[in-house]
Formats: sequence, structure tokens, C-alpha cells
Amino acid sequence: MVAKITRRSLMAGTAALAAAATLAPMRAFAATNINYWHHFTSQAEFAGLKAVMETFAKANPDIVVTQENIPNPEFMAKFTAAVVSGSRPNTTMVTAERLADMLAMEGLIDITARVDGWSEKANFPADRWAGISREGKIYGVPAFAFVDWGYYRSDWFEEAGIAGPPTTYAEFVDIAKKLTDPAKGRFGFGMRGGAGGQKYVLDMMESFGAPVVDAEGNIGLDRDKAIEAVKFYAGLFTTEKVVPPSAPGDGYRQIMEAFRTGQTGMIWHHTGSFQEISAALKPGVEFKTFAIPAGPVARVARLAYLYNALMKEENADASWDWISYWGQAEPALALLEKTGYFPANAAVVKDERIASNPLYAPAVETLSFGRLPANFVGVAGWSEHTVLAAFQKVLIGQMTAEDAVDEMIAGLEETK
Repeated sequence: MVAKITRRSLMAGTAALAAAATLAPMRAFAATNINYWHHFTSQAEFAGLKAVMETFAKANPDIVVTQENIPNPEFMAKFTAAVVSGSRPNTTMVTAERLADMLAMEGLIDITARVDGWSEKANFPADRWAGISREGKIYGVPAFAFVDWGYYRSDWFEEAGIAGPPTTYAEFVDIAKKLTDPAKGRFGFGMRGGAGGQKYVLDMMESFGAPVVDAEGNIGLDRDKAIEAVKFYAGLFTTEKVVPPSAPGDGYRQIMEAFRTGQTGMIWHHTGSFQEISAALKPGVEFKTFAIPAGPVARVARLAYLYNALMKEENADASWDWISYWGQAEPALALLEKTGYFPANAAVVKDERIASNPLYAPAVETLSFGRLPANFVGVAGWSEHTVLAAFQKVLIGQMTAEDAVDEMIAGLEETK
């Protein structure tokens, strides 16, 4: 998750989930109680969780799930404290980049046997399990996917006589220039240079031929190619000036608001923000979606699956019923409807509600070339505290691209 939590969204989401709990039928028998830690933040996400919890309660009246929301920046600290103190929840949300750290502290339960005996496993291709597996063992179930894509103001494109969205970085820059008009408060691209922006720096470097983890599994950066990538990406702000002046501090909320309110013509995010954008702009009229453009060496878009896992053996059967439920068709489509999060289940992707919607086509296309994010011990902290910080310094003129990459390389060495 990358959205910033606000008091209003948290209160609204919590209230909705509390209301859902009151709708659960009274049980005349002893129920099994389990809890679930997550870091959903937006109202759309809370609505999606509410929908999943309601359908699960109907299908499993003997299991009571209590959701516990933990802000994403605090999640790993809370996870670590729970493991150390022995106060683990039954189930938890897991992102691929955090798996290595979670396993290093033995925070997750091996569920390989349960997965192998699961009737839905065949509907999840091998790449779905890669981000939650280590040394032949599986530690979670794919719940949904963050499929990277872009949004563009199709009405702006029409006004400017632009035929369609970019497919390469060169086309992307050209279109961003055509859409930029500072006098009107318009910029071609909404850059996420603030919280969460490290992801795009890593993707940019990989698209220029400098992946953090190479094909052989070696961790490192090609300095020259990384520098070229940082210069290009930072140049959108410092040289081309096709992004808002606020870019160095813009996180999820800022880039979304700028796009929704007519300040930017293109943004990169993932399918999880589709419903939020659709609530503000007319789909297919004021905005459309597009696949992430290709860089000079590679086309890099992430398929970052979100997983649910067990943290303790107590009530493991009920916990398994809960986390495996997310992989079924009904909850997957309910979550898609509320949030835009794409199903991880390949069979569900063929559903008519997805296949017949042209706005989902770029996501389906991305499934064919998308890549999993880098996953090794320390990657989350390095990317957030070293990569992003160094890139921000380039944006505001406090560091050269060369020095920024050297700082990234030095920080990467410390993770080994």
C-alpha cells in the first residue's frame, strides 16, 4: 500500500467495518475467533475489505474475523514487536519486499502442505507464488495484484491532437511537453518524488539496464546505467520541467489529487487506484489507462502481489480458511469492484467483467511482461531511506546523479 492514511479516511473505514460487524448473524454456538493485521488506508480499500469480510462471514458463520488496521510506515515495527513479545496475530498482510525480513525473524508459518492440497492452486501460475516462497516453502496466499499502469487525461490528449498514450520513454517525454502549460497550471506528468517514490527510481534504473538484482541473482547496480537513468528521470523535473514544482515532496495523495483536479495529464500508479480516479473523472471520456512505456533497455512494470499469511499455529484451520478465501472468485471480484485491485487468480481474470472492459486491457497486457519487485533482506529499508533520499537530493539540486548513485551503491553494500 502506498496511500497516506488520514484521520477522516481511517475513521470512515473503521466505522464501515464496525457497521459490517453488526450485520453478522448471531451465533448460537461457539465461534472461532481470529484476527487479521493489514495496512489498508483509503476509503475504497476499507470498502473492499468490508465486502470480503461480509461474504466470508456468510460462507463461514463459525469463524469471526477481527480486522486490525496498522499504518504502513509502522507495520514492520509492529510486526517485529509482536514476534519478539510473543503477541502475534493469527493472520497478516504481506508484501513481497518484506518477506525476507519477516522470515529472518521467523515471523510466518510454512503453509506449503495446505497450499498443495488446495483446489484453487492450479489457477495461480508459478509467478504468483514466487514473492511468497523461499527454499521450496510457501508462506502465504496471493490475495490480489498491484498491476502497474498509467492514467492519462484523454480529454487533454484530444484537445492537443495526441493520438494515443506513449509506448516508449521518448514518446512519453514528447507528450508530457505538449501537455505542459504552466500558465494554466498544467503539467504533463505527476512525478511521485515523495513518500513511495523509491519504487519508480528502481524501476527507472532497471529499464535503463541497471536492475538491483540481475538474472543470476546477484545484488548490485551498474553505476553508469544507473546514473543515466537518474539523470533522465530527475531531468523531467529539473530540465524538461514537465512535472509540478511540488514533485520532490509529492506522495500518493498529492499525485492523485493533482491528476483528479486537472493539474497533471499523466501519472503512473497501479490498478488499485482505479475506483478512486473513476469517482472523480469520467472513465473513457476524461481519462483512460495505459501500459507503462518501455525504457531504452527494458519495459519495466511491476506485478506486486499482495499476500495473506499465518503468523501462528493457534486456530490455524480457521486462519487458513480466511486467507485462502481471498483467492476465490467472489471476494476477488468484490475487491476489484470496490478498489480496482486486480485478481491474482488467473481464472478470475477471464471473467467477462474484466475481459469486456477496455480500461482493464492495459492491466491484462501487463500480466504478460510485468516483473516482480526485488526481494532480499534489507531491500525495503535501503530503497526507502537511501534510494529515495538520494534521488530527492538530485531533484532539489543538493546532489549530482553521480553522487546519488554512489550513495545508493554504498547503502546497498551495507545490506549484504
